[in-house]
Amino acid sequence: MVVENLAAPAGVACEACHGPGSRHVADGGGAKFIINPGKNPDACFRCHLQVRAEFELPDHHPVIEGRMSCADCHDPHGGDIFKPADGGLAMARRNENCAQCHREQTRPFVFEHPAGREGCTVCHNPHGSVNRALLAEADDNLCLRCHAQTRTPAGQIFIGNVDHTPLLQMGDCWSCHTAIHGSDADPRLRY
Repeated sequence: MVVENLAAPAGVACEACHGPGSRHVADGGGAKFIINPGKNPDACFRCHLQVRAEFELPDHHPVIEGRMSCADCHDPHGGDIFKPADGGLAMARRNENCAQCHREQTRPFVFEHPAGREGCTVCHNPHGSVNRALLAEADDNLCLRCHAQTRTPAGQIFIGNVDHTPLLQMGDCWSCHTAIHGSDADPRLRY
């Protein structure tokens, strides 16, 4: 059986995800015996073992619980099934994927956090994480990946031209920069 306008990785046929075609034919072409990966993520996890493991982490999208499916974010029959290349249109499409559910974090802001333009996955693992909010790293370590720090011989920590030493002793970056996705207020305090 050939279905028009469907793309799949080389060597992966319909049966790899949807089960034996013979049962589909025996059913007269009905959907009774077709495995639907959109409703059963185990069909995807047969090949994507690492992703399955990510959904087992403490903070994860609720795929294994059945409240989301792989197809909510990935089009298994189109070109978007794989992680797009970084930058350009592919990155914009990846952010649009996240924005389907996370509108407040992706809306236009007067002061945008540049990481938002670079892509949600700069800071977040889309499947699961050991950190809260699907963060790729814990707390300040994540921020300091882009916001390089300089430590003086006296032990002061400068980020940009601002001495952050007393601020970091009182809490983490989010103690002051609460609107990390962007802000319509003063960007120095709110993001």
